[in-house]
Amino acid sequence: MTETADQIVENSKLSLEEIPHPSLPKGSSLYGSTKIFPDYQASEGQAWFGLVHAIAHESSVSFVAILQATRALRKGFESALYFYGPGSINCNANRGFPTTGDDAFPGENNMNNALATFIAEGGTVYCCRFGMALHGMREEDLIEGVIPAHPLDVQDAVIHYANKGAIIQSNFMV
Repeated sequence: MTETADQIVENSKLSLEEIPHPSLPKGSSLYGSTKIFPDYQASEGQAWFGLVHAIAHESSVSFVAILQATRALRKGFESALYFYGPGSINCNANRGFPTTGDDAFPGENNMNNALATFIAEGGTVYCCRFGMALHGMREEDLIEGVIPAHPLDVQDAVIHYANKGAIIQSNFMV
């Protein structure tokens, strides 16, 4: 080895010994657990409506929107999600590699699985037909239980849920 290579090896060993890695044993708490707000539950007839205009695997926006809607559903809210624009691609049942349903990487099908859970527990999912068309999806590509919707329904769905007094969460990724 050259003198430079020897020095790099020595410096690497010194660097590793400066601070223990990891400094905490597995299972150690990193953050406090105090919940600030009450665990609100839905009152009779309350609704939750989530709009999703974000693409799976390009951020956590879509996945978190589904998790939020599922949590609202479990709190007793009538809960619905509306995927439109690029968000429509989240409703594609034909995700996977090398075959549908296979995970080419951990979490590849987390969106599909989360939507299937949401629907199975009573949530409603709408998917804009125009958003599907923009991304080459067909209606027969939708996850079971996802309702295809006309592009003009996006605005009217917001009006419908606003008239019901729903909590409306808009999830948008640029």
